[in-house]
Amino acid sequence: MSALIYLIHSVISLYIWLIVIAAILSFVQPNPTNPNVRNLIIVIYKLTEPVFKWVREKMPFLMINGIDLSPIVVILALQFLDNLFIGMLIR
Repeated sequence: MSALIYLIHSVISLYIWLIVIAAILSFVQPNPTNPNVRNLIIVIYKLTEPVFKWVREKMPFLMINGIDLSPIVVILALQFLDNLFIGMLIR
């Protein structure tokens, strides 16, 4: 049971880092002519954008003056789930 919770914790932590990277990439425009950078951006976009889109559809008020706050909501939700699973491990 603890191995499964540790695996879930690791996946959640990795996805949170992907969200942080996606948020940074949305502010900084890397060179898209480099194929390695372009492929990395596409992978990060495909992994994070479906979740962001779902959150934006459910909570349209998260767009404030063109600033998208959906990554923050997703990170908070993932942190809550992570703490829930860690709490289950401690019991």
